[in-house]
Amino acid sequence: MVILAGVPGCPLGGSAADNMETPLVLRAAQCALAQCALAHSDAEIHHSDRASQYASELLRDFLQGNDVVQSMSRKGNCYDNALMESFWATLKTECFDNFRDGIPATRQDAKQKLFSYIEVFYNRKRLHSSLGYVSPLEFEQNYHQQNPQKEENLSFFVST
Repeated sequence: MVILAGVPGCPLGGSAADNMETPLVLRAAQCALAQCALAHSDAEIHHSDRASQYASELLRDFLQGNDVVQSMSRKGNCYDNALMESFWATLKTECFDNFRDGIPATRQDAKQKLFSYIEVFYNRKRLHSSLGYVSPLEFEQNYHQQNPQKEENLSFFVST
């Protein structure tokens, strides 16, 4: 599974498959860019580690063709992708209870559980300490209410 997260931590898009090949990442990037377009973003940055699916010519060409700046972690530096590492830890704990009840029986069960967690709970209800104890959706709404004149948005999405 690939999740692309937006600032301030609100997942923008994702895709799931039984492999981590370039087409999976490309589908997730397409989904995230569609969300960025809906949010009227003017600039996007894609940050990832240095895995081959992120460094592939197909993904690089897609990102460049959509005016997305590609940023990759420095070699051996786990802190470069801290945003997504934190998200995965939260997801494993809150959504799957660290798999104490086992792994979902089917991929469809896992996808439904992930969708419900991310779209219904994480983005809309979960309070984030880094956002002043409001949800990402509430944070974004407050921002736009306080800055109606500011048209430029920066979307930052991180692959993991």
